Amino acid sequence: MNVGRIVPRVGAGTQEGYAPELLYATFNQDYGCFAIGTQTGFRIFNSDPYKEKMRREFKDGGIGIVAMLYRSNYLAFVGGGRNPRFPPNQVMLWDDASSKIVAELEFRSDVLNVQLQRDRIVVAQRNKCIICSIETKPRHLHAFETADNDRGVMAISSSSESGILAFPGRQKGHIQVVDLHSCVNLSPGLQDAVGTLVVHPEAAASHKTGASTQRSRARGSFSAEGPNGAQGSAQSSASAHPTNINIIAAHATAISALAVSFDGAMVASASEKGTLIRIFDTLSGRLLHELRRGVDRADIYSIAFSPDGTKLCVSSDKGTVHIFNLEFNQNARQQMPSSIAPPPGSHGAAVAGGGNGGTNKQSMFKFMKDLLPKYFSSEWSFTHFRIANEVRCICGFGPERNSVIVLCADGTAQKYSFDSYRGNCVREWYRRFI
Repeated sequence: MNVGRIVPRVGAGTQEGYAPELLYATFNQDYGCFAIGTQTGFRIFNSDPYKEKMRREFKDGGIGIVAMLYRSNYLAFVGGGRNPRFPPNQVMLWDDASSKIVAELEFRSDVLNVQLQRDRIVVAQRNKCIICSIETKPRHLHAFETADNDRGVMAISSSSESGILAFPGRQKGHIQVVDLHSCVNLSPGLQDAVGTLVVHPEAAASHKTGASTQRSRARGSFSAEGPNGAQGSAQSSASAHPTNINIIAAHATAISALAVSFDGAMVASASEKGTLIRIFDTLSGRLLHELRRGVDRADIYSIAFSPDGTKLCVSSDKGTVHIFNLEFNQNARQQMPSSIAPPPGSHGAAVAGGGNGGTNKQSMFKFMKDLLPKYFSSEWSFTHFRIANEVRCICGFGPERNSVIVLCADGTAQKYSFDSYRGNCVREWYRRFI
């Protein structure tokens, strides 16, 4: 979540209450930890139980993007803030065990998002998604053109055994799904367990800091740009050509948020309109679920699957986090007493199964979906909760069953638990991390 560059929207909340030193917040792959970038460095926290694990303060600049690699000592940085420690077009791979940069990737345009897997680093730019290897001399494996993606939207499966990457397609509202394992194989040394990256400390030379950093070609650095190949010290990088690429026509407007399930089997998406979340099978592209957040336009900040892929949580600029059940059991629904309580934002539409047994709310007129507008065939969240301040936030499922961790741009972390049968939500704790 980039909290330093608010995407304006008519009617969205103001920046009042935002933590001025906070630039970025993100979870690691299993939501067990989270990292923040600040005007003077970065910090790592354990999500639940909440605990600050470490912090690094730099005298010469801020960190605008942080990407974690599970719980290993490797992180990726992009400079940001009032005085960026690194230029916005460079990605630095940091080894915290030695407290130094061990590899550098340089691009011609600004980096908007970074994701790490055990042997891949994926970079999102405004009109490209670039896949690189993590090794002594990083290689440019592939580059994909995308529609305008000023948010740097992309998502990658969390399991180290899966390599499903999703990012916007070349047409507005489309999603490209790529199997990273179908790229060229890397050296055997990179197939070790998570956290054993083959990147040597001597690969990086000393770096000048700040936005005016000279773009030196240190051993271990490389400059990548476009499908025509890399520049600088990446002469040996032949582009890899993934064989499994799916194009999914997901929405009519631009993609604003994406999430891939832990095993890579599903991809969830939201558009700029922000009223619907659609979930697709990554292999076939088949629509699995269409979930309704509400009827009013909203800016979707984050989407997250539970580790077992049975639930989905969504945060938006409405100050709410919605939780959907993805393992709907029709027989169980038929055995439950129905409720006619309307879902949030439904303006009085009657609903059956309003949260009983954790089932999503649906209109009682769904059996007439072929005759009525599409609204009546939608599924609403089985429960939701409102955060204390209506600021930008991201959410993820906690290690405890039926719990959600929320990171907010006001510098707070919050834990909520929910009853999977009744749908009741309770805030367990509230901590200020900056």
